[in-house]
Amino acid sequence: MDSGAYGGGKAGGTFDPIAFVQRPIVVLRSLCWLFAIIVFGCISSQGWLLNEQKKEYCIINNNGSACNYGVGIGVIAFLASMGFLAGEYFFEQMSSVKTRKHYVMGDLAFSGLWAFLYFIGFCYLANQWSNSKTPEGNYGVSNINAAIIFSLFSIFTWGGCAWFAFQRFKAGVDPTFSSTYDPTANAYASYPVTTDMNEQYQEPPFSGVQPQGGQVNFQAPTY
Repeated sequence: MDSGAYGGGKAGGTFDPIAFVQRPIVVLRSLCWLFAIIVFGCISSQGWLLNEQKKEYCIINNNGSACNYGVGIGVIAFLASMGFLAGEYFFEQMSSVKTRKHYVMGDLAFSGLWAFLYFIGFCYLANQWSNSKTPEGNYGVSNINAAIIFSLFSIFTWGGCAWFAFQRFKAGVDPTFSSTYDPTANAYASYPVTTDMNEQYQEPPFSGVQPQGGQVNFQAPTY
C-alpha cells in the first residue's frame, strides 16, 4: 500500500501507464467490467424466446424476474466498473484528503453491496435454471450457464475490490501527507509582546533635560 492518503501518493506525481494497469485494484476492476459484459450479454442475447402466442418469455424457468435481475445487476456493474476505473486514474490527482476519503468509502460500500447482489443473483439464477425445462434445440443453454458461472466469479472480484477499499480506508492519512500549515496559529507570534509599560515607551535619544520654568537657554555658536 502506497504512503500518502488512503493508499495514494501525493498529488502532482508523474503518471506511469504500465504501473497503473498492473495495479491489483485496476486488474480487479477490469475483470469486474469484463464479467459484467458476459453476464448481461449472455442473458440479453439468448435468454428470451417467443412462445406460441408470439410473446417473449425467459428460458430460465419461464421467470422474467430472473432474466431481468441478471441483466440489471450486470448493466449497473458494467457502468460502475468504468466509473471506478476512471476514479483510479484520477485518485492520485485528488489533492483533497476529504475527497479521497469519500471516494474510498463509496468504493467500499458499492463493491461490498454488489458482491452481495451477485451472490444473490448466482443463487437465484442457479436455482431457477435447475428447475427449467431444456429449451428446444438447447437454445441459450450455453449462454445461461456462462451467465451463472460468471456471476459466481463476480462475487470474488467485487469482494476483492471491497477488500482493497477497506485496506485503503484503514490505512488512513500518512502524517507526512498533511500540510504543516496551521491556519489558526498567530501570524505574529514571532514578535515578542511585553506588558511592561516602561519597556514599551523609552525615552528618545539625544533628549535634553528641560530646565524649570519652561525656558531653554540658547547659546549662539562662535565663529
